[in-house]
Amino acid sequence: MYDYIQGEVTELTPAYAVVEAGGVGYYLVISLQTYAELEHLSSARVYTHFAVREDAQTLYGFATREEREVFRLLVSVSGVGGNTARMILSTYSPAELANILATENAVLLKNVKGLGLKTAQKIIVELKDKAAGLGSTGTGSPAQTIAAGTDETRTEATAALTMLGFGKAASEKAVQSILKETPSAGVEEVIRLALKKL
Repeated sequence: MYDYIQGEVTELTPAYAVVEAGGVGYYLVISLQTYAELEHLSSARVYTHFAVREDAQTLYGFATREEREVFRLLVSVSGVGGNTARMILSTYSPAELANILATENAVLLKNVKGLGLKTAQKIIVELKDKAAGLGSTGTGSPAQTIAAGTDETRTEATAALTMLGFGKAASEKAVQSILKETPSAGVEEVIRLALKKL
């Protein structure tokens, strides 16, 4: 329906962004990768995927065409919905996902919240031949980081995990553990590591 929306980023959280274009604010469900790309931008071009289900209509947003294509591949697998695909993209970059698919590492893939071993194996079987093209363009930019170990990093990471559906206590514990192990980690890195632990 829409290829992309270009405009002012008026609201941004780790779970969604609002982009205003032509006087209309578009609510876009995003991954942590897209959040990291948009975090310091006042305006942006966000590529979209419009999903219509019996009970919902959802507009997903992506910082790159590549991330959107990976999302579309993931939702083409029976049993993988938009939120599961978003969680996969929040946990792994397209290049990391390509490596997981190429090496058929279902155990690593099932670490994503809401993904069981059978679904992980199904994703690998259906997408491993398509994995060669994933992550090859290198369009992602380095994560924007905030001073390591600060209360701001801890607070933002915990809030992001809570917005993604994890319990507050479990999120705080995971973030605290990661900051002890990797005190120089930025917000995005802490969130990625926590997603692998939770």
